[in-house]
Amino acid sequence: MSQLPRIVILGGGFAGLNVAKRLDKSRYEVHLVDRNNYHSFPPLFYQVASAGLDPTGISFPLRREMRKLRPRNIRFHLGEVKEVDAVARTVTTSYETLAYDYLIIALGTTNNFFSNPGLINDVFTLKSVDEAIRLRNEILYRCEKAAITTDEAERKRLLSFVVIGGGPAGVEIAGALGELKRYILCRDYPSIPPDDMSIDLLEGSDRLLRTMSEKASRTALKDLTNLMVNVRLGHVMTAYEGDRLTLDDGTELNAGMAIWTAGVTAVPFGVKGVDEKSFRGPGGRIITDDACRVIGHPEIMAIGDIGYFQSEKYPRGLPQLAQVAIQEGRYVADGLNGGGVFRLPFTYRDRGSMATIGRNRAVADIGKWHLNGFVAWVAWMFIHLISLLGMRSKLNVLLNWVWAYFTHNTALRLLFQGSPYPRRGRMHDKGDV
Repeated sequence: MSQLPRIVILGGGFAGLNVAKRLDKSRYEVHLVDRNNYHSFPPLFYQVASAGLDPTGISFPLRREMRKLRPRNIRFHLGEVKEVDAVARTVTTSYETLAYDYLIIALGTTNNFFSNPGLINDVFTLKSVDEAIRLRNEILYRCEKAAITTDEAERKRLLSFVVIGGGPAGVEIAGALGELKRYILCRDYPSIPPDDMSIDLLEGSDRLLRTMSEKASRTALKDLTNLMVNVRLGHVMTAYEGDRLTLDDGTELNAGMAIWTAGVTAVPFGVKGVDEKSFRGPGGRIITDDACRVIGHPEIMAIGDIGYFQSEKYPRGLPQLAQVAIQEGRYVADGLNGGGVFRLPFTYRDRGSMATIGRNRAVADIGKWHLNGFVAWVAWMFIHLISLLGMRSKLNVLLNWVWAYFTHNTALRLLFQGSPYPRRGRMHDKGDV
């Protein structure tokens, strides 16, 4: 590597990868750190979880992306960020310590269980490819087990699904389960009466998709109802024990499988040499100025979901959307390419919001326009398709979508669980031995 000023980027998501791609490699030495050796596409995690797409269709090797750039001055490091020392200007990961001249924190968010941290052991989540695969395997296993049991009560227990959280992720996975109940069970699992499968969606507020228009919320509610999903608005979970989930009004639901999409918090890591009160904002997000720089530390920038900047238009910070991360990544790279001078504040250009409920069912808010039904669904597919990295992935995903549209079929309902042996090596479910 060269003796140029060193930029360390933490996180290979939308924000971090856009910075790495856009930085001038003749001006800086760039190091990208991520706990995985791939970039993934979070808006489509639910499709992996519902066996609609292969994980490799929405995941892209970071080293391959680095190879496309100027490899002499850019390097990828595998590792989980443990601590940032703002005084020594170092980052410690699970494997090494890196020095930096500029630090860009783009670690994103993880699941927020609020005051119930123990839920991590009981509920299924959807914030990574690994979690999506785990969720897919459990859904398929429950269908296979229910298909061979002769006990009706046991079959209903196995097929009782509760989705907690009515945002885009919750609506999309609930819609996918609804399509499984309405279209797939009778064909692939003829021994299972569709009525034995129950799907409940809980939302603590008075409507679904609160970040979108009221019209989009009403459309989503209607579409989910048509897919035989029981939507419960204005209710939150108070307890989850065994296979019984209790609501705030005392109602108990069968919940053989609970899927948590109710909230996010910043990916945690230790930090030295900063004022913690002025460093962390709501949800653990890192407070920045209008140029994405950490207050009192202009050499440190926080972008994407983990960054937090209040403005008159966004009093709760910028929305945690892919477009915000992409635009901030490009903004920061352009500023650093100009010598670290940010002449204009960052301005987010809202490109709209979308959510899909199922085949021919979607909602989209684009400026003053609201789309729903088939038109919104096609728009949703087009936007997500062009956002994927690599032509091979685009073609693979498009082929899967076209095939599934005409056949309601997929070759991905395969129950791969992995071998637990040998008891050594490093896997996501083992740890170092």
